[in-house]
Amino acid sequence: MNRMTRVAAVIALGVYGALASATLPPVTPEAKAKAAETAAKAAWTDKVGAYQTCRAMDRTAEAYRRDMKAAGKDAPAPTQTPACADPGPFVYNPTPITPAASKPLEAAGAHSPPGQAISPPSTTTPAGEMAGAKK
Repeated sequence: MNRMTRVAAVIALGVYGALASATLPPVTPEAKAKAAETAAKAAWTDKVGAYQTCRAMDRTAEAYRRDMKAAGKDAPAPTQTPACADPGPFVYNPTPITPAASKPLEAAGAHSPPGQAISPPSTTTPAGEMAGAKK
């Protein structure tokens, strides 16, 4: 019985080793594009959920103040919060354009963000000199 258990364990380890050393085929560009679109859709869905939550909180606060006023009590003044941002309909753009605010400060653009450059940097002065750093 003990020998049979050892043989079964060796066979199981051999099968496991063969499965672990197997490789998957490389990912196709179509699969990568589909994954990127799915990730963008998930991010948009999160924004929609946050927008719906924001709207629900605004309605709840308004109902609370209305009920307090109906009961003859003084309702606290509403706290100023940013307006709820509606994310709009889902639009997938696989090639985003780098916004103008993220352009590099250096003329060489050595640390440029990924994306398409639609205009040159605004200055050739290095960032260290612009900030007035002491040397």
